Amino acid sequence: MAEKMGILGRKLGMTRIFAGDGAAVPVTVIQAGPCTVVQKKTAEKDGYEAIQLGFDTVAERKLTKPEAGHFAKAGTGLYRELREIRLENAPEMEPGQELTVEMFATGDKVKVTAKSIGKGYQGRMRRWNFAGSKDTHGCEKVHRNNGSIGNNTFPGHVFKGRKMAGHWGNETVTEMGLVIVDVRPADNVILVKGSVPGPKNGLVLIRKQ
Repeated sequence: MAEKMGILGRKLGMTRIFAGDGAAVPVTVIQAGPCTVVQKKTAEKDGYEAIQLGFDTVAERKLTKPEAGHFAKAGTGLYRELREIRLENAPEMEPGQELTVEMFATGDKVKVTAKSIGKGYQGRMRRWNFAGSKDTHGCEKVHRNNGSIGNNTFPGHVFKGRKMAGHWGNETVTEMGLVIVDVRPADNVILVKGSVPGPKNGLVLIRKQ
């Protein structure tokens, strides 16, 4: 599905700024861009419209040969991060074109996509917020146990999707309706109010809503 224009960035951390009325506004600082259009895909040639964005320049020795060859063919430089965004207006973009934070303005609503913080392997109580068993007389050594997960003779198996222990976090998350509080082109920085997923220095994709 086609999206609106976006830009890659890094989540630098959180701070607060003071509004005109003196209110403290919590914000996330994101280094957004500059990003370079590495490749443009069209419906006629590729079956869909999209652009590939390169972000964060890197030395050639840190790239694989296929990656270096792709960038060499584009002739736009070498980048650590390469992401493809499907766009409604991709034909208007050209390889080599640069995107900066100036594409956003104070008050814009955006959505941010990133990998959530990984929590490792967790039990059912922490992963799914289960209450556990009663901590009273007669309930011995089973306070955090899973309990029964199976069925009777029919159907005789555990249903898919059962909430059990497992890996928690490190999933692609998109937060909607975040508000840009300030844009600072000189520093390639935007300040966003709202919950931005991912750890510090994590890669984020900011798109207009």
